[in-house]
Amino acid sequence: MVPVGCVPIIRQVTTLKEHDMMKTTGPQRQFVNFACYQLDPRFRQLPAAEKKRTREEFLAAFSVAHPGLMCLTYSTVGLRSDTDFMLWRISFSADHFQSHTAAMNKTRLSGYLRTPWSFLSMTKRSIYIDKLHPSHTETRAQLVPGRRKFLFLYPFVKTRQWYLLPLEKRQQIMDVHIRIGNEFPGVKLNTTYSFGIDDQDFVVAFETDEPKDFVDLVMKLRETESSLYTVRDTPVFTCVQTGMEGILGQLF
Repeated sequence: MVPVGCVPIIRQVTTLKEHDMMKTTGPQRQFVNFACYQLDPRFRQLPAAEKKRTREEFLAAFSVAHPGLMCLTYSTVGLRSDTDFMLWRISFSADHFQSHTAAMNKTRLSGYLRTPWSFLSMTKRSIYIDKLHPSHTETRAQLVPGRRKFLFLYPFVKTRQWYLLPLEKRQQIMDVHIRIGNEFPGVKLNTTYSFGIDDQDFVVAFETDEPKDFVDLVMKLRETESSLYTVRDTPVFTCVQTGMEGILGQLF
């Protein structure tokens, strides 16, 4: 099921030239945005009729299709104090994030929404090989999100010393990291890259139907050598996939 306002990205190769380019360059990479929003509590003090009109206007605007943009909606109500919902947006062009936000900005509700957190990244094939599942490396250029209830999201920064290690040494360290990840098949990792376009190195998003599996996974990863090279992996957002109508029902 595709939540309200979400449009799957469908792109066909239309020319021989484009087909040849894809053979040499691989799958087209995607831009990714995780935008967190918080509702001003003063909105709840408005008359009921005004809140109803504002809600209907926002839902109508949010439901308009934006071709080329995939947008998934998640609630953080009651799970984090500084955000109420999160939009996971994916597109082949960052322009779509701006046009989608511009449409939201034209609604009355936008006057009561702030964006305390927003992360920009891109997809990229990992340089590290999953020796048990080599095909995983090939699928990282394009995301297939939204198939699990929970999303655990955070920006991630590695030390500069990590990047100065020889690739062979980093692969050796990551072998342990990857092996532990494979012990939790119900947790899907989506790693995206922010080098040069945002403040962090990566944005990681883990999808699962069982939060306990993610807790156990993170605890085991803390005991690996790779954790020695972590500068920052906060803030952490626990998000529950919820349609926009359901999110607004939680807020007012």
